[in-house]
Amino acid sequence: MSVIPILQQANSQSKAGTITRQNREVVVESNGFLRDAADLEQVVLGVFNGAPVYLRDVAHVVDGPEELAQVVMFGTGAASGRPTEDAAVTLSIAKRPGTNAIMVADKVLEKIEYLRSRMLPSDVSMTITRHYGETAEDKSNELLWHMLIAVVSVSILILVSLGWRESIIIALAIPSTLALTLLVFYLAGFTLNRITLFALIFSIGILVDDAIVVVENITRHLHLPANQRRSWGKVAVEAVSEVGNPTILATWAVIAAVFPMALVGGLMGPYMRPIPIGATAAMLFSLLVAFIVTPWAAVRVLGWKAGKSHLTAHNEAKEAWTTRVYRRLMGRLIHHSRTRQLFLVLITAALLLAMGLVGIGWVQVKMLPFDNKNEFQIVINMPEGSSLELTAQAAGEIARAVRTEPEVTNYQIYTGTSAPFNFNGLVRHYFLRRGAHVADIQVNLLPKGERSAQSHDIAKRVRPRIDEIARRYHARVAVAEVPPGPPVLQTLVAEIYGPTDSSRTQLAREVRNVFASTPGVVDIDSYQEEDQPKFRMVIDHQKAALHGISAQMIAQSLRAAVGGLQVDIVHRENEREDIPLVVELPRSRKTGAPDLLKLQIRSPLPSANGPALIPLSELVRKEDGIVDKTIYHKNLMPVTYIIGDVAGAHESPVYAIGDMNKKLERLDMTAMGGSQAKLQILNASQPSSTMEPALKWDGEWHITIEVFRDLGLAFAAVLVLIYILMVGWFQSLLTPLIVMVAIPFSLIGILPAHGALGAFFTATSMIGFMAGAGIVIRNSIILVDFIELRLREGMPLAEAVIDAGAVRFRPMLLTAGAVIVGAGVIGFEPIVQGLAISLMAGEVASLLISRVAVPILYYAGNRKRHAAAIQAAPADAASTVS
Repeated sequence: MSVIPILQQANSQSKAGTITRQNREVVVESNGFLRDAADLEQVVLGVFNGAPVYLRDVAHVVDGPEELAQVVMFGTGAASGRPTEDAAVTLSIAKRPGTNAIMVADKVLEKIEYLRSRMLPSDVSMTITRHYGETAEDKSNELLWHMLIAVVSVSILILVSLGWRESIIIALAIPSTLALTLLVFYLAGFTLNRITLFALIFSIGILVDDAIVVVENITRHLHLPANQRRSWGKVAVEAVSEVGNPTILATWAVIAAVFPMALVGGLMGPYMRPIPIGATAAMLFSLLVAFIVTPWAAVRVLGWKAGKSHLTAHNEAKEAWTTRVYRRLMGRLIHHSRTRQLFLVLITAALLLAMGLVGIGWVQVKMLPFDNKNEFQIVINMPEGSSLELTAQAAGEIARAVRTEPEVTNYQIYTGTSAPFNFNGLVRHYFLRRGAHVADIQVNLLPKGERSAQSHDIAKRVRPRIDEIARRYHARVAVAEVPPGPPVLQTLVAEIYGPTDSSRTQLAREVRNVFASTPGVVDIDSYQEEDQPKFRMVIDHQKAALHGISAQMIAQSLRAAVGGLQVDIVHRENEREDIPLVVELPRSRKTGAPDLLKLQIRSPLPSANGPALIPLSELVRKEDGIVDKTIYHKNLMPVTYIIGDVAGAHESPVYAIGDMNKKLERLDMTAMGGSQAKLQILNASQPSSTMEPALKWDGEWHITIEVFRDLGLAFAAVLVLIYILMVGWFQSLLTPLIVMVAIPFSLIGILPAHGALGAFFTATSMIGFMAGAGIVIRNSIILVDFIELRLREGMPLAEAVIDAGAVRFRPMLLTAGAVIVGAGVIGFEPIVQGLAISLMAGEVASLLISRVAVPILYYAGNRKRHAAAIQAAPADAASTVS
């Protein structure tokens, strides 16, 4: 250690002052900095037998890289042709918050192209392995294209159903409403991303409903013989007035059904919030446009031609075949009680059967579906204490097994450090991984348009080979797909609580065995580190004091020998960063404790033969031990984590957890520090104390419970609010119940459609169901309002029910078509596939069932009251005459 102060003194420079010479000041400096290895070799350490002893006489001076602590490799896969693998350096660039990812990426690539030919040698190649700006641009362009398709498709639907003039009127409502909705997004601080674009596309099928109702009713009124010679403006005002109040109530019902999604808490709340906010804004603006712009445009556009006009042609035409079919069907159901009862029994049975599909597992529940990404990650954890070389060997073997897949373009191996983190790395803390026993493999795939297999299927395909290699190296490996959400530590997370460390460890071992024995549970790991050996050098302070050696000198000697000790920096010109000057033993001299115990420390005490060199073995004794392990707490309670994923037999954690709970209930907790035999299993809350062993399920299951619970409670509260609003409008306690009883009938279409398409019933499916429920209530309100309008005009109940349904059937058909077309364009997006399926299948079921069930239920619920009113009417008239 006597070398260190000499090097520090030699590597110094200071101003001694100035002298005046020939009327000029000259600066005087003492000594100078060490600038390279040659300067270091010339440093004189002392004099022995009259000759100077240089640093090169007692040490090897090496101008080179630091001790290898991490290895990064780049390889190409089967999709790129001939597989290769080379050493690499990764440069990761991230954008600042609030900036446009696409613009930042374009500027970075422009700068790279400028520097490529000026700075990179000819034998160094560069590959862009991840380009999230390009991904964002492709996704936004695709969604904008889908939005255009939705707008055009809805306009064509109106063109075919009502006519080209009507389609122009309704088409005016779409861009104006979307523009105002975008303004709301801007004011709310939302960026233009996948979720906001999904919200806009989702809104297209709903926002045209107001315009359809208004335009169709204006057209119908203009067709009436009584209005042929009246002012079109007055007719339009009367038509809008007829549907105005129920349309306002119906619009608020849809808003009330959708907006509570914005109140979902937890991690998923901000993720989902743009959808309800966007849909709410779109509905409000569409209502204003329908009442202000649509009547104005209808009066002008519908009267563009004179002579035998468009209206006269319509007046001469008969009812559409769909309306005639509806009248015939409703007439049979209304006038034949047995047919009516059979219909209600059948749809009730169909609803129960549809809900039973979830119970038997044909329709599986999951928080969010698997996304189809162009990448996935392989996370490797070797046993603690594994060398960097062994970890690199295992990672390389796994990478070479994966690169044979035809969809793999390239991969990067990060050994001893983490890969540049993505969404997974952010929420699962992969960016904190360091050490010789950890490795990450980033696998990049062909673009989605150039491969038929989904990224999830590719990950499942390579997992058996990866697991076989991992077993040989005793490694713990996880194939981490980039999820659309939710942001959780892992799909399956079991939090283990207990009174003592030993009881938690024992319970964690049993839980891990349960994980391993459950089909479909993969990538099992634990946050419990394995034993890593260590030895301590315990200082004999008495001996050290007798030799004048302090504990600091011993510790500094060990640190310099084992890990290297930076004593200064070398001052080389034109270097951008500091060059550390490090003193350490060669690797060949630090392979074990005997090598370290041979170290000699110079005593500062004088002796006859000069300063004595004292072996370290005289000053310390070696004690073997185990490295202290990480202690985890959650809300101040000690906890042990067992994590895993699902693939194969189970693709949703709901069913894997159900299977594991049955096995966990058979464990005896009295052998693990508990006073009762049964294990306490929790889902949405932590245990109140650690006095008893307990297990809490976290991960995706916790988020699933949280989101579905919040959505369900919000929806229940909204139904109460909608009921109160309708009671005030209809002045009846029964009529709102008749309107709302049709809501669950959409499940007759939604659940079988999910099962038939092999799709999970996800949180977005629930959003689609809630939005569809709002549409069902909306149409039912307008339908019932038309029935009561006909009753006020003196029409009998049976005829009023049939006629109102026939009059409203075409606009309801158009609304369903618009919703189906608007949702259909996003049906191939994995994240919102469930939403699209719920809207489309729910609208089909509602059109075929709810639009028939509501009039039937209204007739059945009011038949006796109306009959009594009719019988009482003649008696009242007779008493008046007498």
